[in-house]
Amino acid sequence: GIGLPITMKNTTEVTIFVLKGLTDNSEIQFILFFLFLAIYLFTLIGNLGLVVLVIGDCRLHNPMYYFLSVLSSVDACYSSVITPKMLVDFMSKNKTILLPECAAQMFLFTTFGTTECFLLAAMPYDRYVAIYEPLLYSVSMAPRVYVPLIIASYVGGILHATLHTVATFSLSFCASSEIRHVFCDIPPLLAISCSDTHTNQLLLFSFVGSIEMVTVLIVLISYGFILLAILRMRSAEGRRKVFSTCGSHLTGVSIFHGTILFMYVRPSSSYALDHDMVVSLFYSVVIPMLNPIIYSLRNKDVKEAMKRMFWKI
Repeated sequence: GIGLPITMKNTTEVTIFVLKGLTDNSEIQFILFFLFLAIYLFTLIGNLGLVVLVIGDCRLHNPMYYFLSVLSSVDACYSSVITPKMLVDFMSKNKTILLPECAAQMFLFTTFGTTECFLLAAMPYDRYVAIYEPLLYSVSMAPRVYVPLIIASYVGGILHATLHTVATFSLSFCASSEIRHVFCDIPPLLAISCSDTHTNQLLLFSFVGSIEMVTVLIVLISYGFILLAILRMRSAEGRRKVFSTCGSHLTGVSIFHGTILFMYVRPSSSYALDHDMVVSLFYSVVIPMLNPIIYSLRNKDVKEAMKRMFWKI
């Protein structure tokens, strides 16, 4: 008779998760709240400011800045999927998240993350065309080229997110409802499932791995060609200009891909969840804040556009 409640308990499906977060210490949580609030506000102002700048200044109406503004809007959304909920959790005792909310968070987070991967691969192609065929640039990068590239990046992101969200939430969660993370990421959810997660691990490894490989390869090949073009340039000024544009993009790409490869493309046995939490916070909260700085503050056209905008105000 005693065994009955236990078997009942084991088959109960978890419908509410508890996000364990970074720390239980309320003083540290208070400090983290203001730190992440500042990062989030800076992210929104930086990214949405860049979007407004590109839309409002006709001199920035070219594919390179369209890509930048789409990247900025993706970053603003990416950060908004995670940070507001995290800020609420820092200040509340009850850090629960309902299963549908958790699934929605994972879906959106994966969509924007993957879309960013594809966009970061499309951008060096744009730079390659600009350097190799400057006279044909407006033809080669006409709306019929860059609009499908942007749409394809989003579609790829949505399909990839659908795959992992469906695969993860087809599992059953009965043993534990505590997610050792600040948001519903895939590895910590697989860690608490009571189903066999072998297929999920394989999906994660193979899909994230192939998306990473393909996008990084595109970036490397594009930059290989760009480097050859730079070496052939006669003028030092031309070289410097290309270097500054491409250097900032390469910085952004390296930081983003480096952390993603570290997070997802490795055997599941080596997941140290607390360590991973810091890494995933870095690419989901810190990188969206850095992108406007990396891409725009080193860019002369953007600086000029900002000056013009402030003069108008």
